Amino acid sequence: MTLVNPKVQLQQWMWTKVSLANMSKPASKVLIVENELLFARAVMRKLQKAGYQCEHVECIQDARTSTKQFAADIVLLDMRFPDGDGLELLAELVAKNMAVIVMTALGETSDAVNAIKQGAVDYLKKPIDLDELLLSVQKVETAVIQSNRLDYSRQRNAHTSEGVELLGDSLAIQNVKAQIKRIAQFVADDVVPPTVLISGETGTGKDVAARLLHASCANKDKPFVHIDCASLPPDLMESELFGYEKGAFTGATTTRPGLIEAAEDGTLFLDEIGGLPLALQAKLLNVLERRVVRRLGTTKERAVPALFIAASNRDLHKMSLDGSFRQDLYYRLNVISLSLPPLREREGDALLLARHFATLTARHYGLAAPVISTEAVAILNSYAWPGNVRELRHQVSRAVLLSHEGQITSIDLALPMQRTSDALIFHHTYTTLDDAQKEILLKVLADSRNNVSEAARKLGITRMTMRYRMDKYQLTGKTV
Repeated sequence: MTLVNPKVQLQQWMWTKVSLANMSKPASKVLIVENELLFARAVMRKLQKAGYQCEHVECIQDARTSTKQFAADIVLLDMRFPDGDGLELLAELVAKNMAVIVMTALGETSDAVNAIKQGAVDYLKKPIDLDELLLSVQKVETAVIQSNRLDYSRQRNAHTSEGVELLGDSLAIQNVKAQIKRIAQFVADDVVPPTVLISGETGTGKDVAARLLHASCANKDKPFVHIDCASLPPDLMESELFGYEKGAFTGATTTRPGLIEAAEDGTLFLDEIGGLPLALQAKLLNVLERRVVRRLGTTKERAVPALFIAASNRDLHKMSLDGSFRQDLYYRLNVISLSLPPLREREGDALLLARHFATLTARHYGLAAPVISTEAVAILNSYAWPGNVRELRHQVSRAVLLSHEGQITSIDLALPMQRTSDALIFHHTYTTLDDAQKEILLKVLADSRNNVSEAARKLGITRMTMRYRMDKYQLTGKTV
């Protein structure tokens, strides 16, 4: 039996853990511009052991060549070289969006100050402790990652805001569009924008309205930060919203800005704000009143000039009266209100939206855009749509994928059904799509006295399609 030294086993486990951690993310690249060879090698060993990719050059000219090939994330830059001054190279590196940590000798404090003014993110005085250098690199790496994430968020939201539109020709939705256009005029760079409260049932498009308002404002090129207050974990909600400083609580190993701060001078959208705990409602009220935010673990306040948009499908006024939502916060949010109408009050919009969603789904899956049958049109216009636009989109998308012969029928829509004098309207809930389709076929066949041709005509489908459906569910009828 072979005995394993516990100390060796622990070391092997630790190295395995480090290796797996490094495999989970791509290693950051560090360029070391330093003409003291022994010091540069020591730095390289320290950083490589911590998982960084490193390259070393000894002069400014080699550094310029390296930046074209190595694509460093972080640069450790000395200030004195035989072929020039480090400050000259610093401006070029900053212009390439590289994070630069300047290394200066004792007595060169003025160089460090000038370097910070020109865009260096940190400076270290020689002789440099390698542990201190590693810590500085790690802090800068974290800041770079957060900055890249914010840049990506800005680009993504700018992209998703392009062409955002509230579709509909009804008077109700036209009034909403006109209100959004008027509200957008109050958002300017030189004034604090008013808060906006969007109300409406689930699925009416409150998120779309918020994005349309952002896209219509002067700050449309700035960040759009969407916060779903109902989905944030209660134990993480405060730190996610307000951010924290390193050491603010157990596990806070780095400094992190909150989502409110990340909105900067753009738009902060607080979706389902009725789900925000009362304790955080008080902190949010302070942010709105004073337009500043303070991270956990610090007394420093940061300005928040963003446009605040809140939304809820619950009656916040009623909640404020029964004590489940702060009255002062409700009045502070409800400076300008925008109410989105339910789909059942938007006459004619259901069909317009159905055709739009059908086209989008067909295009996404490489299908021909289907035609909506006459019977399906009647159903679309008469159904109450309790889930509003969201329900309509899901039902139509599913119908496109299940449609036969390029036509969406009432069977494909598979909505709960009842009979009126003019059309089939739905109210039952089915556990499966097959159950719904079978029930529709049975009802129509019964009304048609099992005449297959007449039943197909009522459903707006061909007799061949009707026969296909009947065979599928083992139904019988007369062929005429």
